[in-house]
Amino acid sequence: MALIVALTPSFSAQEPVFRSSVDLVRMGVTVTGPKASLMTDLKEDDFEIFEDGRKQAIRYFATGAAVESSPELHIGLLLDVSRSMADDIAFTRTAAIRFLNTLLDAVDITLVDFDSEVRVARFGQNDFPRLVERIRRQKLADFTAMYDAIGVYLDGASEQAGRKIVLLYTDGGDTRSSLRLSELMDLLKASDVTVYAIGAFSHQSDRMVGEQRLILQRITEATGGQAYFPRSVSELDKVYAQVVAEIRAQYTIGYESSNAKTDGTWRKVEVRVRGKDLKTRTRQGYFSPLLPKR
Repeated sequence: MALIVALTPSFSAQEPVFRSSVDLVRMGVTVTGPKASLMTDLKEDDFEIFEDGRKQAIRYFATGAAVESSPELHIGLLLDVSRSMADDIAFTRTAAIRFLNTLLDAVDITLVDFDSEVRVARFGQNDFPRLVERIRRQKLADFTAMYDAIGVYLDGASEQAGRKIVLLYTDGGDTRSSLRLSELMDLLKASDVTVYAIGAFSHQSDRMVGEQRLILQRITEATGGQAYFPRSVSELDKVYAQVVAEIRAQYTIGYESSNAKTDGTWRKVEVRVRGKDLKTRTRQGYFSPLLPKR
């Protein structure tokens, strides 16, 4: 088990750049049909992918359901443990543990719990009992450094290869982070992480709920994920099951960009399904590699 404690996160102000250990640009893609039903039986030939409007040749294709052939799966669980969760923390912990127990094919699980501080611990599957113990022993404190928590996770996940899926649970807005939302959005755009968020805002005012919903939707949509807003903590198990279904339904598509420039610019990516009235959800693009000029 590798343990990292980040009490005062700091983040570089330099322009974020998408980097990969291989030449492929990989995209996690979710496809939905009528009534938002997940489509899990599509083939490589069903997809088309475009970068800045130019069609690209698909070089890699895998489905989340095919565990043995899909890329390695890394899970991040980001839990808000600010004091406002006191009434619901027991149920929240149990639901989170049940969620993780359905993803036993994950190579590792990174737990980030946050209040005014951010604490990070990464566990392998053999360390699952220690992970459960850590979740159950979390102490509550004031304030919420949510943006910093996401930023710290992204920094640690940047060197991981494979699929990186994050589940963020929070019951309130950010009240303590050093990282601004605009800076966090740049970091998210530069990452290859898919973020799912659960906003449990039953204790918040209507005005605050509206603002926080928009923020979580913005965060998740940038990565091809989705935000959920259960009416009570009793619905958490159902929401977690939906997230697991999304993970299993996600396709991984890779291509070699036809644009050979290494200028660090933003490239917009669009994924379509040929000849079918289906919706795709994926991250909106990536920053090209940036190499120093000679």
